[in-house]
Amino acid sequence: MNATDRTPADLLRSALATDPARPLVTFYDDATGERVELSVATFANWVAKTANLLQGDLAAEPGDRLALLLPAHWQSAVWLLACSSVGVVADVQGDPAGADLVVSGPDTLEAARACRGERVALALRPLGGRFPQAPEGFADYAVEVPSQGDRFTPFAPVDPDAPALTVGGVELTAAQLLARAREDAAGLGLTAGSRLLTGRTYDTWEGLSAGLFAPLAAGGSVVLCRHLGQLGEDGLAKRVQSERVTNTAV
Repeated sequence: MNATDRTPADLLRSALATDPARPLVTFYDDATGERVELSVATFANWVAKTANLLQGDLAAEPGDRLALLLPAHWQSAVWLLACSSVGVVADVQGDPAGADLVVSGPDTLEAARACRGERVALALRPLGGRFPQAPEGFADYAVEVPSQGDRFTPFAPVDPDAPALTVGGVELTAAQLLARAREDAAGLGLTAGSRLLTGRTYDTWEGLSAGLFAPLAAGGSVVLCRHLGQLGEDGLAKRVQSERVTNTAV
């Protein structure tokens, strides 16, 4: 990672320039048996498409607030970096009624309807599958995102000193987010090439940091596990071995 990187989107660009083929996010859902692995290049492509959707079709602008009502999931990580790319504030588990737009999973649709702006729904099905029938009043992410461009350029430069993320009542600028992510990476013992397994949820800074930002800041990767408690000790030991995990934050 470059010392000049000042936003999460900068970190992703640096990772893409350095080693696009290496794994970045490996996702498990131990309630369904799903496993998805995204290289830096594949993850960056999803981020670019999502940022184009956010900036273009949804008309989001820097400083807009997006209520992100998603669990720990690889698509949640994509949305976090897409927000960073556009300059939109990702308000994790924030109040949809006070947001400019909302992104919801299948379990939070009713709460998300309080948003008066654009609404996007994710089915969170394996391989990024769409809803059998799109929820009324929502755009289906899996339908809208494939046609978006593979490259993204923001209409306006993203200010690293502007608010970027709100979680657990704490608001961070992009620069503050990076500083905390780098501190956390050091605290977790992460270095370039480290592979961190975590079962933390995405509703706290600690979960977001371990599940995305700290590994990205260190030049490592994350094995993001949802419903990890269903795996059991033997299963966890096998995963640590098979995924070549070097560090854990469970």
